[in-house]
Amino acid sequence: MSQPSQHTPETGLLTGRAKNLALAGLFLANFVSMLAMNVVGTSMPIIIADIGGTQAAFTWVVTATMLAAAISTPIWGKLADLTSKKVLLQVAIIVFIVGSAFAGMAQDPTWLIAFRVVQGLGVGGLGALAQIVLAEIISPLERGKYMGILGAIMAVATVGGPLLGGLLTDTVGWRWNFYVAAPIAIVAIIMLQRTLHLPTRKQKVKIDYWGTALISLGFSSLLIWVTLAGSNFEWWSWQTVAMVGGGIVALVVAVLVELKVEEPLIPMTLFKNRTFTLASIASIAVGLAMMGTAVFLGQYMQLARGRSVIESSLLTLPMMAGVLISSTVVGQIITRTGKWKRYMVVGALALLAGLLMMGQLRYDTNYWYVGVSMAVLGAGVGMTMQNLVLIVQNTVAPTEMGAASASVTFFRTISGTAGISVMGAILAHEIADYFKEGFTELAALMQTNPDPEVIADLQRFQESNAIPKIAELTAPVREIVESSYGHAIGNIFLAASPVAIVALIAIAFLPNIPLSTKSNAERIAELSQREAAAASDAAGTAAHEFLGDAVKAATGSIPVVAGSSSRERGDGDTSAAR
Repeated sequence: MSQPSQHTPETGLLTGRAKNLALAGLFLANFVSMLAMNVVGTSMPIIIADIGGTQAAFTWVVTATMLAAAISTPIWGKLADLTSKKVLLQVAIIVFIVGSAFAGMAQDPTWLIAFRVVQGLGVGGLGALAQIVLAEIISPLERGKYMGILGAIMAVATVGGPLLGGLLTDTVGWRWNFYVAAPIAIVAIIMLQRTLHLPTRKQKVKIDYWGTALISLGFSSLLIWVTLAGSNFEWWSWQTVAMVGGGIVALVVAVLVELKVEEPLIPMTLFKNRTFTLASIASIAVGLAMMGTAVFLGQYMQLARGRSVIESSLLTLPMMAGVLISSTVVGQIITRTGKWKRYMVVGALALLAGLLMMGQLRYDTNYWYVGVSMAVLGAGVGMTMQNLVLIVQNTVAPTEMGAASASVTFFRTISGTAGISVMGAILAHEIADYFKEGFTELAALMQTNPDPEVIADLQRFQESNAIPKIAELTAPVREIVESSYGHAIGNIFLAASPVAIVALIAIAFLPNIPLSTKSNAERIAELSQREAAAASDAAGTAAHEFLGDAVKAATGSIPVVAGSSSRERGDGDTSAAR
């Protein structure tokens, strides 16, 4: 009976059963992060309302997590090129769980935002490292199938997370949303320890502190400005000049630093690769569509349609079904045929169509139209998101796999974070206008037909800008709130649609390079063999030249050392040879 293939110490490659077990641990780790991130999604309006948060706090609870994930992603990726990927995966899981546990203890928005940042640091590691480790084990041609599985895991966690979160919120309380992933995380850590064995190129770890600080400062400044402008200060003000100007200067200096340091956080040489540059541009639109819709669809279902947490989770199933089906099916097709570009172009078209369709949403839109719109958008995300990383991994050098993969993920995450901030700022501004218009008309009506309960609701809105609890509102006020949120959320989806055009153009111009049949570990092994062979050839050539010179010196055809003097040879002869 033949034995199943296992980890081979000679090559450091995983095969057979050992590879499948390692992939199971990897997928479980990825599922942990996705589940715990999405379990609070539809519960967030209740969480923010319970701890006394505002619309700005709602946006920042999400934005802070994504910003931390984005900034940390290239750091995790760079470390993956220099040290043990398995250890980094386990550390990322631990950081994530610590952040989740303390976020569950939050008593106010500041506490929640702070530990969502810690959560985000772990998410950045898990998101980047899952794809890097997958590239280490699986060839690009075969990887399409597994990228599809990663997309399916994301869809399942995105659907199951809110459902589980809604059940926990309605039964034992929303704090358990943050605790639920801990047991699964412990299992994932143990599985990775026992099954994941990867070759590690021993290199001195040199962290690009200045690049990390400048990139973090630059993007943070711009995102904070987007969140606060228009509410805490005017769009055109000294705060805008300071934040925008300071952010741009920091990013420009960061580019200069990255061009000079020995181990840059984001190697600028990657942008010479056309595939990497265009894929990064396309990732911007994908990140905005994926993260923006996930955040604001929950608000739409609860605040514009008056649905419960569990109901809103079920009503967003078409979006996740689109992601799951398209990513799995297209991934299988790419692995079987080796062709990828046509499916990504179709995905970009679906992305654009989905955003345009969702731009028509209102508080009374038919649910069948909402479902179709979400399914189309989900299909676009599923066909493009993971495959953008795949084609970059197919073209970059094996020693830059971590930095390249993490950089594409970074641009996707940072664009999604910026998109959430921009969409949140637009939403807050439009809701305020719609509230003012609706409540002015209602106040005038109350002067002729006063209703004490309605008047009390109006006074509460004037005294607080916190997110309302729809179920507690009187009917006239509730209708205004639902109408305002429905119209405003539709508007922000429409405003986001132009970025899908940019993604379509970028994907259309991607070079149609065939997928490789070798994993990154195999490419690195070949590179090491070539380096060893080159060193051996160089040593052999040097030895051959030395022996040749020695023979010629012994026969008197050339001096022992070219250009040496007679005194150095010790024969007292002043000529080169007699």
